[in-house]
Amino acid sequence: MPTPFPHERTAVVTGAASARGIGRATAQKLAAHGWNLAILDLDGAGATALATRLAADHGIQTLGLGVDVTDRTAVHAAISRIEAELPQIVGLANIAGISSPTPFLEETAEGWNRVLAVNLTGVFFVTQGIAATMARHGVGRIVSVSSVSFQRGGGVYSKSAYSVSKGGVVGLMRAVARELGERGITANTVSPGPVDTDIMGGPLTEARKAEMSRNTLIGRVATPEDVAAVVAFLLGEDAGNITGATYDTNGGMQLS
Repeated sequence: MPTPFPHERTAVVTGAASARGIGRATAQKLAAHGWNLAILDLDGAGATALATRLAADHGIQTLGLGVDVTDRTAVHAAISRIEAELPQIVGLANIAGISSPTPFLEETAEGWNRVLAVNLTGVFFVTQGIAATMARHGVGRIVSVSSVSFQRGGGVYSKSAYSVSKGGVVGLMRAVARELGERGITANTVSPGPVDTDIMGGPLTEARKAEMSRNTLIGRVATPEDVAAVVAFLLGEDAGNITGATYDTNGGMQLS
């Protein structure tokens, strides 16, 4: 029998400090669903401010920490604090990431390594550390953000390094799903298309939205809340039979 889903539970969300990002929308959605939250972001002040506001708005326990996900020592120190100060970690949403519009023939070793460090190695560091505590308790939900850019080989905003990093996230989550399923842990990805955030070179103008919507079936770009709703579902108790899956949230831009 599966381990019961704890009523008092904590979700860790990376990359949630940005005011218009998927991470913040996810944290807000989870808070509304009664999750206690640990917010990890390179912007420590932003993470703390969001955690404080969500605690006040929803009556939950929160912790905001400034963490560079590419720094394994810092990641593990943050996890130790979360374990000590918040209820049992049950959910993880890996959302921290950077874009990369550099064309392939112009990409540098430094740029390539930076994108993979944040978008893939950081996911590995955070997931490995938190999966260890999930495995001890026998229950956990992990969701990471990939991209239609991986599925299409670019063609949205970011190019080769980003596409490779987001493809690696899918492979990592499938491997985690296979290796840790018997420990009560699920691992899935969401794969957004264009989303109205600031990660694609700043806020999207109406003209850019119209251009990016052209290849969708619903005629619009996604909102952060569109993606957050899928992440929140996959982190929830009812998603216990879903693992190793990739959920397209791209408005029909890519049909898998």
